[in-house]
Amino acid sequence: MKLKEVVPWGRNLEEYKLMFNLSEADLNAQILGCGDGPASFNAEMTELGYSVTSFDPIYQFSAQQIEERIEAVYDTVISQVKQNAHRYVWKNFRDADQLGKCRLAAMKKFLADYETGKKEARYLPQSLPNLDLSDNQFELCLCSHFLFLYSEQRSIDFHLSSIRELLRVCSEIRIFPLLQLDSQPSSYVESVIQECDRQGYQVQIQQVAYEFQKGGNQMLKINSYDR
Repeated sequence: MKLKEVVPWGRNLEEYKLMFNLSEADLNAQILGCGDGPASFNAEMTELGYSVTSFDPIYQFSAQQIEERIEAVYDTVISQVKQNAHRYVWKNFRDADQLGKCRLAAMKKFLADYETGKKEARYLPQSLPNLDLSDNQFELCLCSHFLFLYSEQRSIDFHLSSIRELLRVCSEIRIFPLLQLDSQPSSYVESVIQECDRQGYQVQIQQVAYEFQKGGNQMLKINSYDR
């Protein structure tokens, strides 16, 4: 992985709660964060006494390197959001500048926690589709803005292999959103549902109380039991 190819963009705990319909019982689970990047979710949850382990290949880099990359891409990202403002729902954020301030605050909180979190093995430099984690090590996996979002960059085989691996280490996975970067529905969702159903997993699409990309208010929930 080359850091210059990464666009770090972090979300906070409140957004995770909304994106994944997280109940108090969910928050108390042993949680695995998939592709969390510079989100403040892990830091905020740890402060509150919950258990979260995050993995992302970006965690091979230092806090300083990640911070420098955030500074390098921030203006470009905000400029692109402004150019494509019609693709977004401006309910939680007034405009692109307020969105940027929220993202920077989340990433700053992540950076303050990062080196300590690495020492405590809360930030693991790993990547799908192969994880160095034990079978059934976690109860709940939250995959934010990775699977499905990058359908044009990642094949259906990658998606299926990644989901199989997450189900090996987690009892349940939730994936949000079900859209691609261009805000179009991912063509892989139906194939994933069919394969998981064939494997005997319970699969359902749930509406959530979060929508930033227009139409991006659904998550995919996969598990092998009622929860």
